[in-house]
Amino acid sequence: MLVGPGDDAGVHLIAGQAVVETVDVITPVVNDPFTFGAISATNSMSDVYAMGGWPLTALAVAGFPSCDYEPIVLKEIIRGAVAALKRAGAVLIGGHSFEDNEIKFGLSVTGIVDKDNILRVGGAVAGDVLILTKPLGIGILTTALKGGKLSDADISHAVKWMLTLNEAAAVVAVGAGATACTDVTGFGLLGHALNMVIGTDLDFVIYNDRVPVLERVNEMIDAGMVPEGAYHNLRYLDGKVEFPAGFTEEHKLLLSDPQTSGGLLIAVKSDGVSVFEKSSVFFTVIGKVEKGSGKVNVA
Repeated sequence: MLVGPGDDAGVHLIAGQAVVETVDVITPVVNDPFTFGAISATNSMSDVYAMGGWPLTALAVAGFPSCDYEPIVLKEIIRGAVAALKRAGAVLIGGHSFEDNEIKFGLSVTGIVDKDNILRVGGAVAGDVLILTKPLGIGILTTALKGGKLSDADISHAVKWMLTLNEAAAVVAVGAGATACTDVTGFGLLGHALNMVIGTDLDFVIYNDRVPVLERVNEMIDAGMVPEGAYHNLRYLDGKVEFPAGFTEEHKLLLSDPQTSGGLLIAVKSDGVSVFEKSSVFFTVIGKVEKGSGKVNVA
């Protein structure tokens, strides 16, 4: 075993090949079954990319309320997942379904990675810069969709990001010599950032005004469309994240917003930024790494 529990995925050696394994399951974030299946598959594969690897095969995991929905709904979800896997060069080879009171879907994904270039959650070095490869606000926008404040068309830009594979970002991160990497999902930006430094002698400094945010997110925060998960995340972060004086709860909730199929948070030496600049990958330098006590400081 090269990487055990606690990272984005496990990595072990089989006949000299480093194999990556992960699993993730989510509930619907959009109304269209095909799109949901594609988003869920993209989200599930993200942990493989966060390790610097690429997915090969997947098993579907589906909870389905057969009394509430016709089988065609599940077929469309699976069809969407297969389409996303195809874009990644991976294949669905089986799976398991079970009766549940709500729809749940995800993948158990197996991939491979260069054993000498595994990206890990830990490993950042003082002086590194922090890069984020997708904007925040997906949890807030999908909550607004469920709450009837926004339509499917209104969140089409968010759907585009959720369907964007982290493959290209991972390739650039490896090429840039990233020292640490994770994908930003259910624990929000601050939660995943904290996981990268907790228990170390480092702090992450995140510049709030540099964090990219999706359109209409702040409007939906003002309308009360904040997912319960953001509040849970913020409570967990109490005492572990330092905010500047006067920093509003709304801004704290945005930085704690749980993301579905979010971007990569990457620590890299400053000269590695040029590798991102030469690529077509969306990225923003949002902070830096400095000596500290295992906390995240928002500036």
